[in-house]
Amino acid sequence: MTGFRDLKVWQEGKRLAVTIYEITQTGKFARDLGLRDQIRRSAVSVPSNIAEGDERSSNREAVKFLYIAKGSLAELQTQLEIAYEIGYVDQKTIDDLELGCSSLGKMIGSLIKVRTQNQ
Repeated sequence: MTGFRDLKVWQEGKRLAVTIYEITQTGKFARDLGLRDQIRRSAVSVPSNIAEGDERSSNREAVKFLYIAKGSLAELQTQLEIAYEIGYVDQKTIDDLELGCSSLGKMIGSLIKVRTQNQ
């Protein structure tokens, strides 16, 4: 591997963040600046922390940032549920996003496990 861009987990996290930006730029989401900005920050935080962790000099530091990414993912999932319940996203969108978040969470967890074993 030559860096974080080669990590599938980072690629999926970035793809999710781009999707969140696309979803939040139209409709009711576009007018709710508070939730829109918060959900975008959470989404961007996931791949950003994966990248930062991968660039750290030790597995211990990398794991710290992977846990932050996992926490940001949980924050994003919470905000998506709220967005669904207030009618900002439809059932299909929330189902697709939840599936992506769940898969990404498992990937981050697996990377944490590998990095923890190599400390």
